Amino acid sequence: MMKVNAYAALKPGGRLEKFIYELPATGKEQVDIKVAYCGLCHSDLSMINNDWGWSQYPMVPGHEIVGEVISTGSEVKGVKVGDKVGLSWFSASCMHCRHCMSGNHQLCTDIEQTQVGRHGGFADIVRSHWSWVIPLPESTDLAKAGPLLCGGMTVFNAIVADGVKPTDRVGVIGIGGLGHLAIRFLKHWGCEVVGFSSNKSKHDEIISMGATRVVDSTDTDALKEVQGQLDFILSTVNVPLDWNTYLDCLAPKGKLHTVGIVTEPIPVPTLSLINGQKSVGGSPGGSPALIRTMLDFCVRHQIYPTVEEFPMGQVNDAIRHLEEGKARYRIVLKNEDNRG
Repeated sequence: MMKVNAYAALKPGGRLEKFIYELPATGKEQVDIKVAYCGLCHSDLSMINNDWGWSQYPMVPGHEIVGEVISTGSEVKGVKVGDKVGLSWFSASCMHCRHCMSGNHQLCTDIEQTQVGRHGGFADIVRSHWSWVIPLPESTDLAKAGPLLCGGMTVFNAIVADGVKPTDRVGVIGIGGLGHLAIRFLKHWGCEVVGFSSNKSKHDEIISMGATRVVDSTDTDALKEVQGQLDFILSTVNVPLDWNTYLDCLAPKGKLHTVGIVTEPIPVPTLSLINGQKSVGGSPGGSPALIRTMLDFCVRHQIYPTVEEFPMGQVNDAIRHLEEGKARYRIVLKNEDNRG
């Protein structure tokens, strides 16, 4: 048995408390990671608060994990003890269904999630199936890589899934943890990027991230100026919007893609889709192979999130900082004893 020191919510919405649990012997295809850094994501808050109804307590959040392999089972492939690796929202898939065999492991019906029904990365050790343990490129900045594994992968997968081209004009709604990475990806993808934001204080920052222009999402006249112009709009927000307004901003055959989890249904008039042959879709994170591609893309173009770092022991302060909307733009927790 292996003792794990972690921080857990003991009830919905509760403060995280020190929590010790034990892991059984490492399985044949399992990998144990010594956690050096773990990002703090809005999804962690949703899990702590049981917003989606599937949290189990005590619950250790954390799914943007960077660390070092400390133990491997006898049938592990592709990673070895001492490797610097990352782990994201998913931690195992069946490896034999049609989705896994076609490279869409994230769509496996038997997918396991790093902090759903098991304990996540706000801890000194986390366990995963070897297939989801991603070796990090040698020059990766470990202190900033964690948010790429979830926030970065989520928006990168959307760009790839919808076949966004370098010649496209695109929009990003919500310039927070996911949105600021989406702008950086799309800029280096070659796109002309419009940032939609209601926060005027962010406008100069959004331009510096790579946006061509910023549209005040609360200004009806400003929104009309981009009607019919965008080939792809990516929504990263988790609140209801006037979706038809953004559909109006799409060019013919344009796509509105959401990666923000909005708990309310999205009302879409069918004529808004039929006229102009437009579509609405969404996606989760990506496969292990696509995560590797994204990391290579990030290293090649030096794309990293803008982060604020907190010691793991100050996790509740970090959560409060995020809840108050003060994060610029992603929070990373550092294990003081695991510097990676």
